Amino acid sequence: MQILINIDVDDLERAEAFYLAAFGLRLGRRLGPDVVELLGAPSPLYLLRKAPGTAPSPHTAQRRDYRRHWSPVHLDFAVDDIEAAVRRVLAAGATPEQPVSDFAWGRLATFADPFGHGFCLVQFTGRGYDAIAT
Repeated sequence: MQILINIDVDDLERAEAFYLAAFGLRLGRRLGPDVVELLGAPSPLYLLRKAPGTAPSPHTAQRRDYRRHWSPVHLDFAVDDIEAAVRRVLAAGATPEQPVSDFAWGRLATFADPFGHGFCLVQFTGRGYDAIAT
């Protein structure tokens, strides 16, 4: 099995520029005018142009909104140097939400991308999650 990551955005060119600069990904393929494949992580990331106000499903009353929103699903980007990664995502246009915090397993900082999607930068230290596993 392979996991594919899909992110709805309202501005495909701006999203491509953000994700390339923020995470060092590279352009894979363009799948028509509304989809860009980005490579360089263990799973490919697909940016999908979807207009604001459109329904994500015919079975929901919700509409796409690219202001900051909460979702129970988000991406964590594991990095080797969290300070350098923070500088990179901020320079690319991320909005900071929580500064770098230290935990028994490592370090964490949280952000929103320019399309309202939350994400985390994670730097594992020592034994990583094994430090807290039971």
